[in-house]
Amino acid sequence: MTASRSTAAFEALYRTEYARVLRFFRKRVGGDDAPDLAQEVFVKLFAAGVVEHIENPPAYLTRCARNLLISRARRRASAHIVTCPIDEGRDAPAPPEQTWSIEEGDVRRVYRRTLLAMPRKTRRIFLMHRLKCMTYAEISEQVGIGYDGVEYHMTRALARCRRAASVHRL
Repeated sequence: MTASRSTAAFEALYRTEYARVLRFFRKRVGGDDAPDLAQEVFVKLFAAGVVEHIENPPAYLTRCARNLLISRARRRASAHIVTCPIDEGRDAPAPPEQTWSIEEGDVRRVYRRTLLAMPRKTRRIFLMHRLKCMTYAEISEQVGIGYDGVEYHMTRALARCRRAASVHRL
């Protein structure tokens, strides 16, 4: 295909697909960056010179747009990496056992507070299952609630533990 036919094919593709690519980016990154990103997709497509070989242009452009967002996110993530020089003479390394025991104490305190904040019945059921290794059926029989009730309380307890772990970045 000649250069003029290739350019004409690109222009036709640009006219038909630009608005769709622009909407794609507006949904994902907002209105400010969307035009620049859409333009970047088409510039890369033109530079590659593959317009006449594409079988499904909308799908190809969508994949290019997604790839552009992925590489953009990677660049931003790597831009936020902070490195600090280590002054080995000043900062003596701590043995890992010491670090682990400190972290273990932190985790135990967070979970203890979480357990104490749970409603009494939820806490009782959680401890019966986790500490006494009782099955849901055994707990159901001992507490006097249905199997679904035990599941409900366990779900509540586990959700609280997950929330506490994520808040305190354990």
